[in-house]
Amino acid sequence: MRAWAICITAVALAGPAIAGPVDLDPAFQANTFPANDDGATGAISLGFAANFFGTTYTQAYVSNNGYITFNTGQGTYTPSGLGASYSGQPIIAPFFADVDTRGSGSGLTSYGTDTYNGFTAFGATWPAVGYFGGHTDKLNTFQVILADRADVGAGDFDIYFNYNSIQWETGDASGGSDGLGGVSAAAGYNAGQAGDPPGTYDQLDGSLVNGAFLDGGPDALASNTNDGVTGQYLFEVRDGAVITPPPPTSVPEPVSAVLLGAGLVAVGMVRKRRGNPTAA
Repeated sequence: MRAWAICITAVALAGPAIAGPVDLDPAFQANTFPANDDGATGAISLGFAANFFGTTYTQAYVSNNGYITFNTGQGTYTPSGLGASYSGQPIIAPFFADVDTRGSGSGLTSYGTDTYNGFTAFGATWPAVGYFGGHTDKLNTFQVILADRADVGAGDFDIYFNYNSIQWETGDASGGSDGLGGVSAAAGYNAGQAGDPPGTYDQLDGSLVNGAFLDGGPDALASNTNDGVTGQYLFEVRDGAVITPPPPTSVPEPVSAVLLGAGLVAVGMVRKRRGNPTAA
């Protein structure tokens, strides 16, 4: 009887799931990109020096279509992949797809500098944004943060991809319908070097795969992780190269985790009671 009571109480106290890791601190949203489709900002200071595969950058360009670049602004909306077949400039892309913030109810792409985990950082955020052309029936919230790690070495930095919710994967002009199908989003990074040498790029599993990144999908960005924080992916850049991160893993829902813990407690109580029949 006591074991069942513990389980029921645990469920009642579990509470709702955490919304997600996207940092909505006003400093990271100090600058707002006007509602647009396929636009890109001018050069923006990172606030520190970042050595990305042998080239040190102090500024970047934010694309409305879910990525940042380092040489010039870019508005490409249909992803061609970020792996060995990529051809283009250096890019870091938390969600390369056809974002359209012109629709009623869409959030606006924003960016700014702040501190993150105690380090100077630059962040770009796509908060509840819609997809082309002007649709807002499904919304995505995601973010990229570059954090200075000069404490480790000159030019070192960390890349964080943060995801709260991914409800759409494609714009109408990329073959999608209702935000789904067609040429689906890609996520990852590429140094933009000729021939794409091994080790200069990484494309997250599920890129360009219909349904993979969506909430509830097999590679759902908002419910997987490679650093233990649900919906977050960390890439450490040291001496100009990205340290190979562990593969993404799913994180149990809070209620499931509590139930598992409560179940183990209950088993322990039953075993104790059976081993000591006179226990109160």
